[in-house]
Amino acid sequence: MSQDYFGNPTETHREDTQRAISDFVADFLAYRPAAERILKAADDDAQSGLANALAGILLMFIESPEGPKLAARYQLRAAQATERDQRRSSLYLQLLDAWILDDLEQVATLSETLLDEFPRDLFALKINQYFHFNRGDWPAMLRVALKGVAHAADISHTHAMLAFAYEQCHLLEQAENAARHSLSLQADEPWAQHAVAHVLLTTGRINEGTAFLQQASAGWEGLNSFMYTHNWWHLALFHLARGRDQTVLDIYDRHVWGIIPEYSQDQIGAVSLLARLELAGVDVGPRWQALGKYLLVRVDDTVQSFLSLQYLYGLARAGHLAEAEQLLDALTRHAAQVPEFTRGVWNEITLPVAQGLLAHARNDYASAARLLGSALPRLNEIGGSHAQRDLFALIELDARLRSGDWLAVQQILELRRRHDPMDVPTNRSLAEVYQQLGLPDEARRAEERVAEVLARR
Repeated sequence: MSQDYFGNPTETHREDTQRAISDFVADFLAYRPAAERILKAADDDAQSGLANALAGILLMFIESPEGPKLAARYQLRAAQATERDQRRSSLYLQLLDAWILDDLEQVATLSETLLDEFPRDLFALKINQYFHFNRGDWPAMLRVALKGVAHAADISHTHAMLAFAYEQCHLLEQAENAARHSLSLQADEPWAQHAVAHVLLTTGRINEGTAFLQQASAGWEGLNSFMYTHNWWHLALFHLARGRDQTVLDIYDRHVWGIIPEYSQDQIGAVSLLARLELAGVDVGPRWQALGKYLLVRVDDTVQSFLSLQYLYGLARAGHLAEAEQLLDALTRHAAQVPEFTRGVWNEITLPVAQGLLAHARNDYASAARLLGSALPRLNEIGGSHAQRDLFALIELDARLRSGDWLAVQQILELRRRHDPMDVPTNRSLAEVYQQLGLPDEARRAEERVAEVLARR
């Protein structure tokens, strides 16, 4: 029986289909756009259950209400082609069926079953981590990554997935070691570079992180839009911490927005970076409006709460308040009918955050602080990385600043400064806070820290 690059059965006798399946797995893990060629392979070979199941699964990754409709064609062909003795094809077909039905618990179970039965099936590992990531179960991401390393320690991608799982569990030393090992096996592994970026940002190693990502960026041109824009997004965060506002705007214009503007991850990366720029006091010009027209199709999009919350805020910041309210209504309806598996997350976290974001966009800062503050302790349950979810904490912080909650803001800002004492936006805010609290010496120290950083730019 033919096998893919990692030794897993492709369950086909056609050499071109075998090669397409093998290439798909390798390209998907490497974040190369060539992974999309599995669609043509499935179209060319209706008799391959695995190729058609993988094509359907790829379309579900577009993170859009259109995904299940687009995947249905390949789901049907996979069901017709998969034979009883084709275990891997059968499991992937079941996984696709469950995903289309929004049975995410079953998807997580089936992807781990695939890894248990085919220990070098790193695509199954990636899927499993994706679903645990989206529900904030970081230990599950780590547990399954350790399974992968036990059988595929020779593959750079395995250590990259392990590194990110360690980082999300706040096991930063292990995360950096795993990421560096991944890069020793493959110097341009983008997910390992991404994990290093997370570690360096979290530990306040801003200059090191800037230099690391700047050097790595030369190899990002061939990546798919998610990995390309997202790693540039990370580099922008390092520059923003040092007050290089124009550099961040340039990164936004050249590398974060406009690659595939219809894609979910490109959109939320743009929303997040524009919001962070504005929260740091930067005038972003007409960029919200340019982004907002692409968000108008999201007014009924409830595929993932983490994504929808950023669509909502982006719509509101772009001046589309009616459409933001329409999305809030859609989220409210969805929260009333989701499976019990996710009901608590939608009703107790997603909805208060959505209401708080809309309140902030409407300049109702007291309501925004109250609503966002109520949800922040459990925010990890909506998914997204620590760095990504920090956007919501920054908006809550801004709401408290604008509502004059100086006591709370002083505590929040000083805690944030512990991991990066010279962060420019933090120190600028502290200067204002200490003036309001009648502590001019502390205000002066904060201003001096800003001046010191800007003088070294």
